[in-house]
Amino acid sequence: MVDTSNYTPRLQLKYNEKFQEDLLKSLNLNNILEVPKLTKVVINIGAGSQAVSDSKKVNDAVSALELISGQKPVKTKAKKAIAGFKLREGMAVGAKVTLRKSVMYEFIDRLVTIALPRVRDFEGLNPKSFDGNGNYAFGIKEHLIFPEIDYESVAEIWGMDIIINTTARTDDEALALLKSFNFPIRKKK
Repeated sequence: MVDTSNYTPRLQLKYNEKFQEDLLKSLNLNNILEVPKLTKVVINIGAGSQAVSDSKKVNDAVSALELISGQKPVKTKAKKAIAGFKLREGMAVGAKVTLRKSVMYEFIDRLVTIALPRVRDFEGLNPKSFDGNGNYAFGIKEHLIFPEIDYESVAEIWGMDIIINTTARTDDEALALLKSFNFPIRKKK
């Protein structure tokens, strides 16, 4: 058994050693504590209307999300009943997971260096996907871009929502932070 208690992810080391200083200078901040940092990453898979007829679909989404994130996801439940979709309140309709600390840095490293380059016809992430408070959200159409997923064993292709929460006060600070992590964000038009 390997002791991982003293293990620090590569991307976190880079942030602590280089990115913080660069951001301090480029954003004209006075104190190192003002430098924006990542706080959490939330990944969400919605099984949609297929989950109503077959509860196995939600379990497939949960197991796929567990492989991708390396952490046990939580099943999300329907808040309201919708008769047209035969959906009842409290039915499982998807899965989500919140990543923090070293697991978050590992996921972002795999996302930026391995997964996003595997997206077909990828032109970069949308620069308008910031929420005004320094958080960034984007969607992925296929979960197959992650190497942890075995292509032959997949019965259903899931889309994912990924939300990156930062301590940045403005969208420009958050953009600078994500660019330092090599996020492929397109230039604004």
